[in-house]
Amino acid sequence: MKHGRAHPHRNLAASILAAILFAHAAAGEAEWNLSRMADRAPDLQGTWTNATITGLERPDGIEALVLTPEEAQRIEGQTEAFFDAIDEVPEGDLPAGEDVGGYNTFWMDAGSRLAVVDGEIRSSLIVEPEDGKIPYSWRGKASLAKQYWRLRNADDPESRLLGERCLVGFGSTGGPPMLPVLYNNHYQIVQSPGFVMILVEMNHNARMIRIGGEHLPPSIRPWLGDSVGHWDGDTLVVETTNFHPGQSFRASIRHRIYMSKDATVVERFTRVGEHEIRYQFEVDDPSVFKQIWKGEIPFLEADGQIYEYACHEGNYSLTNILAGARAED
Repeated sequence: MKHGRAHPHRNLAASILAAILFAHAAAGEAEWNLSRMADRAPDLQGTWTNATITGLERPDGIEALVLTPEEAQRIEGQTEAFFDAIDEVPEGDLPAGEDVGGYNTFWMDAGSRLAVVDGEIRSSLIVEPEDGKIPYSWRGKASLAKQYWRLRNADDPESRLLGERCLVGFGSTGGPPMLPVLYNNHYQIVQSPGFVMILVEMNHNARMIRIGGEHLPPSIRPWLGDSVGHWDGDTLVVETTNFHPGQSFRASIRHRIYMSKDATVVERFTRVGEHEIRYQFEVDDPSVFKQIWKGEIPFLEADGQIYEYACHEGNYSLTNILAGARAED
């Protein structure tokens, strides 16, 4: 359930000004003092959001990672026009078989501004490779295409997306890497000696990160993988392996992602201000990608609490998807 949503329709000049003010505010947080837990670990606790209209990959035609205010205004204008188009509801009766569309903006909570890191307005969440694109190998592209076409199958429930089955959140919201999606981009972090728990708003998945220790045997593959963390100074470093093969096909806004069950993801959580955590990640999967790829996302403090994401209750989609496919047969 969404809360504290910011509608994407806002004055563009105000949006750019907000980004600039945010950069100045970040620069002024030198006086901020990092709070610590009883065991002296940095305090990451709270409710956070990674919602942003910055895409995972860099848009075609943009070469630089850092945008000028003019470029940012153009991208935000395109996003605003996109949401305006979705808000248009056709009048009268539609002919039988015509696409009636999906969500309108009432259901969307993708954020209202581009991501700002170190005072820089970012064109993509990916920072490496330099072109801001996912570096698929030809085998990786083939695997992505195969998974995509397999998921168009509706012969049985287990062939469908995990989000439709209410097992994990849509896209890669639970991760790792934890990427923003169309809505429900909130996370609650709770710490205790030896553990860090991240409650994912989408589908109420809970990531249990063990501080220290060894990974589980390869035969044990939990949803969201097996996460082991350690502190590198004031940064929480988390390595995740043992991914469940059912989670290989994922997505972020506008981008499909394929990762094999043998991928390794390293995440870094650093409290950089009273109201911000810098989230960095790198994905290593030699069977799918030509190189390790990396990204950065600001996690900003969110007001309020996370409400239950009640997926199974009244979940008619899976039944109707399978029934529709049988009718088509």
